Amino acid sequence: MENLYAMASGTASGEGGLGGFSAFLPFIIILGIFYFLIVMPQHKKDQEHKKMLESLKRGDKIITNGGIYGRIVDIKENKFVIEIAKGVEIEILKGAVGNKAKE
Repeated sequence: MENLYAMASGTASGEGGLGGFSAFLPFIIILGIFYFLIVMPQHKKDQEHKKMLESLKRGDKIITNGGIYGRIVDIKENKFVIEIAKGVEIEILKGAVGNKAKE
């Protein structure tokens, strides 16, 4: 019995270097899948939203993240002044624009 135990422990100790890496391999694969399924599409969506914000100009109709429809009447450094009703203007941050409304 002692010989069997010694043989088994000798085999396990021979794989010590590879065993440490293979223990982290599933974790690395899960991180890779997470990156390609979650992070990359979100990054692409953020880039498209940034392009849309840069392309907005006076007169464009927009929808805010809060669901308010309006028309851009002025553009400031980091804000839009939008008209939400005749004679009613509000200032919103550029990041609060959800989408460009279809005319």
